[in-house]
Amino acid sequence: MSQEVNFGKMLHGGDYNPEQWLHSPEILEKDIEYFKKAKINEVSLGIFSWSTLEPEEGVFNFEWMEQIINRLYENGISTILATPTGARPKWMADKYPEVLRVDETRHRNLFGVRHNHCYTSPVYREKTRIMNMELAKRFGDHPGVIAWHISNEYGGECHCPLCQEEFRKWTKEKYQTIERLNRAWATTFWSHTYNSFEQIESPSRRGEKSLHGLNLDWKRFVTDRTVDFAKFEIQAIRDAGSDKPTTINMMYDFQGLNYHKFADIIDIVSWDNYPQWHKKQEYLTAMDDGMQHDIMRSIQKKPFLLMENCPSATNWQPVSKLKKPGMLHAASMQAIAHGSDSIMYFQLRQSQGSFEKFHGAVIDHYGGDDTRVFKEVTQVGESLVKLQEVAGAEVKAKVAVIFDWENRWAMEDAAGPRNAGLFYKETVEKSYYAFRKLGLDVDMIDMEQELDGYAVVAVPMLYMFRAGFEDKARAYVQHGGKLVLTYWSGIVDDTDLCFLEGTPHGLMDVVGLRSMEIDGLYDGESNTGNPVKGNPLHMTNSYSCSNLCDLVKPSTAQVLMTYGDDFYTGMPALTCNTYGEGKAYYICADFEQAFYDDLYRKIIAEAGVERVIHHIPNGVDVTTRQTKEAVYIFVQNFNRQPAAIKLPVDKYPVWMGEYDGTIDRFGTVVLKGALN
Repeated sequence: MSQEVNFGKMLHGGDYNPEQWLHSPEILEKDIEYFKKAKINEVSLGIFSWSTLEPEEGVFNFEWMEQIINRLYENGISTILATPTGARPKWMADKYPEVLRVDETRHRNLFGVRHNHCYTSPVYREKTRIMNMELAKRFGDHPGVIAWHISNEYGGECHCPLCQEEFRKWTKEKYQTIERLNRAWATTFWSHTYNSFEQIESPSRRGEKSLHGLNLDWKRFVTDRTVDFAKFEIQAIRDAGSDKPTTINMMYDFQGLNYHKFADIIDIVSWDNYPQWHKKQEYLTAMDDGMQHDIMRSIQKKPFLLMENCPSATNWQPVSKLKKPGMLHAASMQAIAHGSDSIMYFQLRQSQGSFEKFHGAVIDHYGGDDTRVFKEVTQVGESLVKLQEVAGAEVKAKVAVIFDWENRWAMEDAAGPRNAGLFYKETVEKSYYAFRKLGLDVDMIDMEQELDGYAVVAVPMLYMFRAGFEDKARAYVQHGGKLVLTYWSGIVDDTDLCFLEGTPHGLMDVVGLRSMEIDGLYDGESNTGNPVKGNPLHMTNSYSCSNLCDLVKPSTAQVLMTYGDDFYTGMPALTCNTYGEGKAYYICADFEQAFYDDLYRKIIAEAGVERVIHHIPNGVDVTTRQTKEAVYIFVQNFNRQPAAIKLPVDKYPVWMGEYDGTIDRFGTVVLKGALN
């Protein structure tokens, strides 16, 4: 189980790579001066340092790192120390080629890049354990080291013989008999039946890719292998005597791993955030950014760390766009508002060469402190000093949206009803955005988490039902909850076998209808949803829908809207069913955002959910964190011009920022009041 973590301050810092500058000690000393000026109180150290820490097998060189950690600590700067397993040294790959990954075509990689190593390899595990224990013995009790950064951005997969054997063991443990596996994977289709577990192989474009159960279980196995390796890394640190908290840095919208599976093995979630600001209207990017923050926060439902973000231009994106003045501060305050206890950058000093030499940094190649970027970083540092007391404060959401990794894996591999875009993430965003426009905090949970305590739960496109979700949903509605289910839900079980006898499986009586057919619309094709006269939600507008239209047969559900076109004109497009003490809404089609905005405004009012601010202009974001004593309301303007908004300053006085009835472009105002 993870331990509770509160560093007692907002961390401000980021990735620091002094091993790149050991030849210039005067630069390293100057860095400390700059860090202090920018209110930087933390560095992430050693992330890609293996070849410097162990230049030859068994020859360790830790003195430089100890000097850096000591010098930082003497100047009030803490270290989050990394295990350097994100990239192995050349000597290891040359002497032990088995540590290198094998791709899905069964070819072993050459040395290079990051995460090009097999998590199953006994040699790689042995070398990892030795390195991690040596680091923990040397620095595990150092007062300047506050946490462990485990590897870096875990990802990728290996198809080597060792991993194939582990996959066979994994499938045998899960299914027990080959007959059960064949049934779960529907292997009789195309005559792909297995006679023994020894015949199982990972999916490959040169071989088996048509068994959706195999593809799904392989993705689960890759997550489990990665989790197991992370546990192995952490155990080495613990065995060496260090009990300091651990984290792994996760990535934006990363589909390769189910991050929820790491919740209990690390102590605090952290993630790396690189939005493409200014590519579209900033408030749209802010919405997407906020959802990712909330996804990360909801994994453990406690504060997280923003481990990386760029203070300037990100070099590996299609266009290296500079952040406009004020954008860095606005983005940083948004992270804090959504539950982060840190603002950290990649990178603190810009690399002189190699792949990320043009990636933005706090200190650039010029090396001075009079740059625009350095001044903006300093502004963030000064705000974080003011926000120290918010560290550890929680976000208490009254609404939730289900966003499930395994559901996404299965749905996007399903071959129908639209192979040119199911738009799962976009559909999830529509519910999330609608809640956020109302100023509501939102938990982004998966099917394994509980529904109790939420006034409204949105369930967009939950194609797969697993982890007993239908039972949770039934109990939730029965006891008074408001569930909003959409089209293409409850179609398959957890091995991607289609449910028989009607969908949404196990919830047809709860939603009061049965799905009969689903129409995939061509790009550019649309339909409409029209309100039924006298409907209890008082829906009065018509809305456009596209992509998918579910044709349903109501039993006890009340029809609130109907389709306006095609052969299903007049059939239900939105329904509501009373079940027990609660209600279950069913959205039949992929409607435009305005539909979700209007629908959730009415459902939230019906559910009696309190809102701090009732009239929120477009592009203004409202988020709340709270401690046992106080509530902090972050109000941010992501428009390029000032926004007029009435804030409840009589009850929640302005605590930080400038407010005169308007909030400046990219401005942040924080209100603070006593907790009711």
